[in-house]
Amino acid sequence: MPVRTPPPVKDLADLASLGTMPALLRQLRGLGGCARPIRLDGHRTTVDTATGQILSELQAADLPAGHLLVRCNNRRTTRCPACAETYRRDTYHLITAGLRGGKGTSDQVATHPRVFATFTAPSFGPVHNRPDSGRCRCGVQHPEDSSELGTPLDLERYDYEAAVLWNAHAGALWRRFSIYLRREIAKRAGLTQREFRHHARVSFAKVAEYQKRGAVHFHAVIRLDGPDGGDTPPPAWATVDLLADAIRAAAQRAEIPGPVVDSRAHAFAFGRQLDIRPIRTADFDDGAELTERAVAAYIAKYATKGAETATGTLDRPVKFLAELARMAISDHARRMIRTAWALGGRRELEDLRLRAWAHMLGFRGHFSTKTRRYSTTLGALRTARAEWRRLQAAIARGDEVPEPASADSDETTLVLAHWSFAGTGLTPGEEWLAISLAPAAHTDLGEEEAK
Repeated sequence: MPVRTPPPVKDLADLASLGTMPALLRQLRGLGGCARPIRLDGHRTTVDTATGQILSELQAADLPAGHLLVRCNNRRTTRCPACAETYRRDTYHLITAGLRGGKGTSDQVATHPRVFATFTAPSFGPVHNRPDSGRCRCGVQHPEDSSELGTPLDLERYDYEAAVLWNAHAGALWRRFSIYLRREIAKRAGLTQREFRHHARVSFAKVAEYQKRGAVHFHAVIRLDGPDGGDTPPPAWATVDLLADAIRAAAQRAEIPGPVVDSRAHAFAFGRQLDIRPIRTADFDDGAELTERAVAAYIAKYATKGAETATGTLDRPVKFLAELARMAISDHARRMIRTAWALGGRRELEDLRLRAWAHMLGFRGHFSTKTRRYSTTLGALRTARAEWRRLQAAIARGDEVPEPASADSDETTLVLAHWSFAGTGLTPGEEWLAISLAPAAHTDLGEEEAK
């Protein structure tokens, strides 16, 4: 629950004197608890193209806050918990739709072969851990919340250069793996690569997660469909065992060349630890199998976390290396960032943009990605939510709710809009009011998810 601070009396008095407090509360409630909304100047006009009649007008200056307030939509929990929670729920629905159907995805996908696979990074040197034997190599049995977990046993001998470059090339390695996976499946089915596309299709959704040592690894739902994706059944030869075997072979084969740094040539491949588990439906859960709901919840959880959560690094870019001196981060994270910054200064590595992504320890890929046919998209979910909010706002104002236009309707409208960036965040009074509304905003999000 948000921490209540003493009310900024003067700022609240100024807002109250404007006589727009009820409207301001409605505008702030529409942010859903966003901590740092974007403020926009401009206007929007809706025109009936048949008659030229102006149907509606919106001027940012006429709004209670003096600007149009738009959610920041930051996926990081550390930056905006409310927007991150919305992103997490969207990711959950996206993954779930690809496992059991819904939101435009056929229910048949629940019968297709699918697995949950975890791909790890290779070793860059021994680190403090909690092995099955109980004791770390350092001789200590670390508790689960120990700050030493994931940090190198020897900071001077840990391969920071390879660790940062691995993160920078992890996305390219995944793309190479996905190519090899299709080849391996086709080979096991007795098909050529050209023939394979006419018999089956590989669909997946993945999320990147940072291990405590700061190396990226991937969790992925991988599904085997018919040639047209989830709408068509896979061929008879498509089984979970065949898919899992092909994933193992592709993961072992996948390797990409890296840069040469000071006469040292780098190459990148996945680590030896590869976990592949079949996904079962909740209807056949015997307590031992991995269910659709568990997989979706697991992936969605990591979609809102970055390096700062696992490694204790930063959640925003570094502009100057000197900033690290006043940052409360671990020595391991500091060395990872310094290494990324130093490598980013080399001309032969400028395409990796390591200085811009030093706070991410070199990783610059998307945290969650999927193939086009896996399920719905985050954009489609956001559009549906925006339409639902507009409908609810119209009902709250008592406006007449128009009937949805049919496909062959001639009714069209033209929207003329111009918006410009005016800043971020809220005034002290607006912020205090927004915090007061946060519980109600959270309830609205829950009702929205239920719909």
